[in-house]
Amino acid sequence: MRVRIIIGGNPISEKSPGGNKYFILGDERVLHTKAPEIFSAIMNKAGVIGSYEPFVVSPGKLSEAIREIRRLNIAGANVTTPYKETIIPHLDELSEGAAIIGSINTIVRKGNKLKGYNTNAIGFMDAMKEAGLDASGKSALVFGTGGAARAVIFILNWIHANPILVAGRSQNKVTAIVKQIGGEAVSLNTLSDRLLPVNIVINATSVSSPDEAPDMAEMVNLLNLPNCEMVIDLNYGRPRNFWREMARNKGILFMDGFSSLANQARSTFALWTGIEVKQEIIDTVIKDSTEEQYPLRP
Repeated sequence: MRVRIIIGGNPISEKSPGGNKYFILGDERVLHTKAPEIFSAIMNKAGVIGSYEPFVVSPGKLSEAIREIRRLNIAGANVTTPYKETIIPHLDELSEGAAIIGSINTIVRKGNKLKGYNTNAIGFMDAMKEAGLDASGKSALVFGTGGAARAVIFILNWIHANPILVAGRSQNKVTAIVKQIGGEAVSLNTLSDRLLPVNIVINATSVSSPDEAPDMAEMVNLLNLPNCEMVIDLNYGRPRNFWREMARNKGILFMDGFSSLANQARSTFALWTGIEVKQEIIDTVIKDSTEEQYPLRP
């Protein structure tokens, strides 16, 4: 029986027996993620013996969680909200990209050290390639100030998209991100009042449903995007998606986060195991796990 490890609230359980150990570290939302099902299936397809379990970390318990991860001698872990940035000081090393982005989503054990990587960036770049989207020299509007937004802005700068507009609920966070990674800060409150001659719109926030953020849904619906070629929502599997509806109403191509997730998973698994699993296998595993199909469509 695989054992879930929880820091804070419940006692810490011992590790699951047999094979390498992998975790997804985050708050209580990791109890509802499909990641264990997805990565367990990938391990099975690749012939890797091991376990992948949620690792819930209560507020203020991150240092304790890292000590426990070291004690358990894990092979690797995913890191999700809200620890993608705050976990960095607790790691021994960062990849070059992760250091620039200032956010990680993957931990790999290198001997006695824990190294942080950002496969969000790789997944996003590969997803654009698969969609036939060349963002070089094109303008973009990015919504969000978290780890996913940082990864997107990093890639857009790297492939020379220009200009890159960044909007978020916290103007202070927006200003900090563009100062660190690049881009131009814009006010979320005035976006619907202006002409936005951008070619690509990317949602890197956690909200896509009008039930989650009705005010955001209303604002997005009012955006004036005469030159927009594609709307990308990094979330996936949302039955009611106001980004998709906005794109459909304006005749703009739409892509959700399925492809980014699939490419991200492939890169993460390769970092952990050294095994390059075929992308079509990853795609099938994720589609089977989510029981949804997410095509590129207007």
